[in-house]
Amino acid sequence: MFGGPAVISTISPIIRRSGSRPVFAELGDENFSPSAVEMKAVVLPISPAIMPSPVLLWRFKVCFLFFFWNSISWDSVMRMSADLRDLFLYEAFLYFNPLLLTTMMVWLWGVNLWVFDQSTVNYPKIFDLDQNHLTHREIWKSATWMTIIVPTSMTSYLYLYSHGEVSLAASQPVLLYAAVALILIFPFDIFYLSSRYYLLRTLWRIILPLQAITFSDFFLADILTSMSKVFSDLERSVCRMVHRQVATIAWFEADSVCGSHSIAIPLVLVLPYLFRLFQCLRQYNDTREKTALFNALKYSTAVPVIGISALKYHVLPDMWTKIYRPLWLLSSVMNSLYSFYWDVTRDWDLSGPSRIFKFKSPTFFSNLFSNSWVYFWAVGSNLILRCTWTYKLSAHLRHNYLTVFTIAILEMFRRFQWVFFRVENEWNKMTSHRQNPQIPMSDIPSEEDRLLGSTNHNV
Repeated sequence: MFGGPAVISTISPIIRRSGSRPVFAELGDENFSPSAVEMKAVVLPISPAIMPSPVLLWRFKVCFLFFFWNSISWDSVMRMSADLRDLFLYEAFLYFNPLLLTTMMVWLWGVNLWVFDQSTVNYPKIFDLDQNHLTHREIWKSATWMTIIVPTSMTSYLYLYSHGEVSLAASQPVLLYAAVALILIFPFDIFYLSSRYYLLRTLWRIILPLQAITFSDFFLADILTSMSKVFSDLERSVCRMVHRQVATIAWFEADSVCGSHSIAIPLVLVLPYLFRLFQCLRQYNDTREKTALFNALKYSTAVPVIGISALKYHVLPDMWTKIYRPLWLLSSVMNSLYSFYWDVTRDWDLSGPSRIFKFKSPTFFSNLFSNSWVYFWAVGSNLILRCTWTYKLSAHLRHNYLTVFTIAILEMFRRFQWVFFRVENEWNKMTSHRQNPQIPMSDIPSEEDRLLGSTNHNV
């Protein structure tokens, strides 16, 4: 009883699998068999707890942040007196709208890359990118953090100022701009080092076009022309930070060093167009292609629009009404129509059906954009937005900051749809060798070689 080995039956509930039901049988049952018990001992899996998707949680957090920002901002603005409220909102809008517009452009660029990735357009080859280039998901990730950080800083500015913490409020835009600058030039291998330096190198080549103009150079320079208002407001913001005018009334005087009549405003507005103009002249010097001169003429038409507009604050009202205002209107019409013509006939290739929305795996979007109405919309909206864009280039109209901000958003959208057709046009040029099978892939010249040795490349 006590000395022999203990024998446990295979049907004992002691050795059953975890989560299974104990099985009992009568010893006298003639139909009893161990295999039958094995079949009856069904394992009942424990269902895991239902957890929400991480993506759903992230979206909930972002929505909660937006609700929190709106509540704090509204309460902060309502604390101010009515006569001070508009001036304060204009100042807060000036500091933060450049980064808000830049954030929007990053989001749209991610959408561009997503469409290119779904289609047959090889955008890494067009822009001469390496294998470590940012994908649309990484672009959207960066845009998400920008969407969180910029409104948070703006909300802090409104809250601190409305509660009497003026010095702390003034530090918010300063810290934000300093953080952005440090992230761009951070020398360590974090925050997408190779992509940041690729951007900085391209910007340096745009400022000093001392080498052959590549597709990336003039492509980014064209985007910068759509962001000229961003750079103008950026200059105004930095000026007030340097002169310690943030969250003060020192800048209310229009003729002050950082006032709305400053000559620096039109100078900064015209810089992107001058950069693009010098690129065209450099291209003509390399290729002797006359098309580059006509392209340079297009960018030169923006100079009178900006310059004549700035004269309103420096001439007599009668002279502005009788002489300079008609000249400003004439130059605006010329710039808008010339730019529209160049977009449709040169930058875009509408001679045949577009392949940009013919995705590898057909989806709702590919079927939607394959219709012909897309091209009528692109051409019509491009004409309208080219005309309204002139409003934003005019320094004497900048006091209508909400209207200007809306037009700036529309210009971002126009540039967003311009990117599709411009990149596809370049891809069609690069793949045109397929019509001549005698030319091997290795003999296809690079962008820089075509600029230096060919006369058929139009920028």
